[in-house]
Amino acid sequence: MLYSSDDCEGGDVLGILGLDESTERVYRELVLAGPCSVDALAVRLGLGRASVAEAVEALEDKSLANRNPVGLVQTAPPQLALGALLTAQRHALGQAELTAAALEEAYHAASAQNAHELVQVVIGADQVLQRLEYLQLNAESELLALVQARVEIPATCEGEAESVAVQRGVRYRVVIERAGLDGPQSAQSLSADVPMSEQLRVVETVPTKMVIADRNTVMLPLSLPGLDRSAADGPMALISRAPGLVNAMLGLFETIWQRALPVRKNGDEAVAADGPRQALPTPLDLRILSLLLVGATDAAIAKQLGLGLRTVQRRVAHMMELAEVSTRLQLGWQAHERGWLR
Repeated sequence: MLYSSDDCEGGDVLGILGLDESTERVYRELVLAGPCSVDALAVRLGLGRASVAEAVEALEDKSLANRNPVGLVQTAPPQLALGALLTAQRHALGQAELTAAALEEAYHAASAQNAHELVQVVIGADQVLQRLEYLQLNAESELLALVQARVEIPATCEGEAESVAVQRGVRYRVVIERAGLDGPQSAQSLSADVPMSEQLRVVETVPTKMVIADRNTVMLPLSLPGLDRSAADGPMALISRAPGLVNAMLGLFETIWQRALPVRKNGDEAVAADGPRQALPTPLDLRILSLLLVGATDAAIAKQLGLGLRTVQRRVAHMMELAEVSTRLQLGWQAHERGWLR
């Protein structure tokens, strides 16, 4: 049920999130009315322009509102914006959580008549990173990601938001570019710090950076030809729940995932073969082998894992002895046949 004008006078319900009464009134009006100028908001609410401008600035500081490409003030979907704040304070925010759900209903009811509202453009590095954190903190079951080696949008899936999501049972599937294995952070990202529940695969290149949450929301980097970078205030991203776009990006991800090679993470257990107990590669051997299979040289592997070049070469020779082969090509085939990298 939509809020009436009387409902919007309902007081400082969101005060626990740091919104005073006038700021909350401005936020509710934006949810109901859609993108507005500061002057239009002041007229609609009967408030002074300076008071409304101050409220809009407070909403922008909390990432509850931002300016669209034509300069109007707009809100993010309330479940994305408020949900991240509620996650950190859920034990004390029961009433605010109910308010967020009501605002979500009002938002979708107000925007249902305009299909373009299914797509939101976020501008600025801080705004993009915050939206990415919201996607992870609000994901319920699954998060899929394509990661390029060098892009201007902030890191795709890492940090506290990922840890919180994993603890809640969110499954991650991530495909990274092979060039990403050569960077200074690559050894860390493939270490034991990466959650064991996260599945990592590698391909030569990926066409775009992308995050898909729960198969219903997609986030993509966005560039507009000819747009002044200073006006854009940094990188831009597109966030959409449009089923057609989400399904297309899901198809792209699954196609890339199927042709990507798995990366063995530190701590994985070796898979024992059927029959009599046999000597098996160690977890370190399997990490070396997984990097070898995605095209890394012995020197690159040594740098990645903090080992000496001779150590890497000895471990490869040891695996060749275990597999009873004489070439590295045969080693790759036998590793597959014996299930070492499953």
